[in-house]
Amino acid sequence: MTRDDITEIRALVRRLCERTTALRARSGRDPVVRRLVNDVERIAIDLDELDDHFGPVPRQREDVVIVSDTPYDPALWHGADDEGVGGHRPHYY
Repeated sequence: MTRDDITEIRALVRRLCERTTALRARSGRDPVVRRLVNDVERIAIDLDELDDHFGPVPRQREDVVIVSDTPYDPALWHGADDEGVGGHRPHYY
């Protein structure tokens, strides 16, 4: 199970809580409805415990760009100028 799975389940449980809350507003005295509302609340509590079980999520900063250490193809720079330095010219000594 991944963090994305837990996030998706949490969204579904939130919607289920909204629906059972509306149902309780209409038929709150019915034992079946009270039991259902209690079950949904328990699922939300269990989901919180599941979050604790997996521990904190290490998050990578979105503004960090990972650059590979492998050398670039020299053909990529063919004909390019170094800004402020001038073009690459062969040195004849």
